Formats: sequence, structure tokens, C-alpha cells
Amino acid sequence: MSMNHTQLKCIGVFSLFAIIGFGPISPGCLIGMYSVIMRPAWLLRVVENLYNHPNASNSLSYESNNARVKTFLFLLTLFIIDIAPVPVTPFIAILIILIRPYWFYNIVKRVYN
Repeated sequence: MSMNHTQLKCIGVFSLFAIIGFGPISPGCLIGMYSVIMRPAWLLRVVENLYNHPNASNSLSYESNNARVKTFLFLLTLFIIDIAPVPVTPFIAILIILIRPYWFYNIVKRVYN
């Protein structure tokens, strides 16, 4: 299984988040919630590079606000769960980075729709 450059960078970042995430603050969830609200262009580029879809066309017709609310609530739930002694979010993120499930790509495209 070969990984692309973006996967390696993301795994490094979320590994660091796993190390510093032992405590009440989950940096991965905070960045995720910020990203769902503000929709920074860099995150869309990272996800497209992660999935090897540079400049992919936006062909989804789902309502963006609905996807944003659901994604934000999911990240908020993870943020609350991450208060536990073991950070959960970085490990979920690393699995998504390694496996690259297409449902995650679809969620990001819906949030940015």
C-alpha cells in the first residue's frame, strides 16, 4: 500500500494531535469545527489531494447547510468524547487518512457545496 505525500503529512499532524490530545482540549476537533463553519480553501485542497482528485468538480447536489450542521454536531460529539483520558479523534482521523473511504470525500464535498 503506497501513500501519497498528503497522506504522510496528515498522518504526521494527527499523530502529533494524538500526543498532545491527552487532556481536555482536542485540537483535531477544534480545527474540524472551525473548518465546517469557515470552509477554508486549504482544507478542500488537502482532501482532494488526499483522494488524488485535484480540482475535482463539484457534482453533488446535496444541500450544504444540512451537511455542515450534521458534520459540526458529529465533531462536537467527538470533542466531548475526547475529554476522556484517551483521545479518540486523532485515531479516527488516521484511519480515514489510511483507508480513504469515499463517504468521507462525499461529506467534505457536501460541506463545501
